[in-house]
Amino acid sequence: MKTVSKLENLFTVINETADLIAKECQLSYIEAVAETGENLFHGSILQEDLSEITKKNLKRKYDSINLSTFEKEEIRKAFQIVILKGLKEGAHPNHQMTPDTIGLFLGYLVEKFVGNQKTLTILDPAVGTGNLLTTILNYLSKIETLESYGVDVDDLLIKLAYINANLQEHPIQFFNQDSLSRLLVDPVDVTVCDLPVGYYPNDVEASNYQLKAMEGHSYSHHLFIEQSIKHTKENGYLFFIVPNSLFETKEAPKLNQYLKEVAIIQGFIQLPLSLFKDEKHGKSILILQKRGSESKQPKQALLAQLPKFSNITAMNAMMKQIDQWFSENK
Repeated sequence: MKTVSKLENLFTVINETADLIAKECQLSYIEAVAETGENLFHGSILQEDLSEITKKNLKRKYDSINLSTFEKEEIRKAFQIVILKGLKEGAHPNHQMTPDTIGLFLGYLVEKFVGNQKTLTILDPAVGTGNLLTTILNYLSKIETLESYGVDVDDLLIKLAYINANLQEHPIQFFNQDSLSRLLVDPVDVTVCDLPVGYYPNDVEASNYQLKAMEGHSYSHHLFIEQSIKHTKENGYLFFIVPNSLFETKEAPKLNQYLKEVAIIQGFIQLPLSLFKDEKHGKSILILQKRGSESKQPKQALLAQLPKFSNITAMNAMMKQIDQWFSENK
């Protein structure tokens, strides 16, 4: 007989209670996931208009698990699976989560670059459901004091991110707003972002950016890079998931010139094409350091093309190359 894991148990409870709430409250599945997440966090059933039978069923399912016995990563993964199910079924087909393998690799890179810092502030200006940010925070568990900020314009996604953070006990400050309008976030040590790729429809707001297009709509991912640099401290690091074609478009020369003025390119790491349905949608990790009194140009930028994450031998060889780069440049 197959043994059911703790993670599977937690997923089952969240999934089944979301189904119960969705049916009775006439909500979409993803909205009900947010509701059941709130119930789990508060330890009580917050929906007042449920029937007594449904409340009893919910209580029985909630009582079958004890969140305090779960690791943060177990909670994150279980919550991630139900959110993925909801995004696939619901009205958010354009919202895609950053794959876990990329999130964990980003966590590794952030840790390597920040070194032995005891305190760290970190921002994700396109936080979505909070999965990428909390993956990185879980990886940075050795840092004594972590202050985190997440921004997203989508009110449902930011609610899911807030619940996701609460369940994992991450005190993240969230801002539900257009990330490219004025942010009330002080500059941080590290910015991470899976950049939203496409055109930004608000030409008035875009006019405040150096990287605005001379005609037509501006690239939102270019504006996100500029906004992120603005909200990162001098000498701080930025980690972006970007299209492989970032430096090949008609707006690329302007982006190149801007980056030369305000930042140092520390690395450009191409992710395995096997992660993407179509090679033309392939992505890379762009690593920048904002210029400052202590910023340093590496002898050579960290340039790499990652093998499949499942290829353990090739990945171990790649990690040795990356470690060697750090020993020579940091």
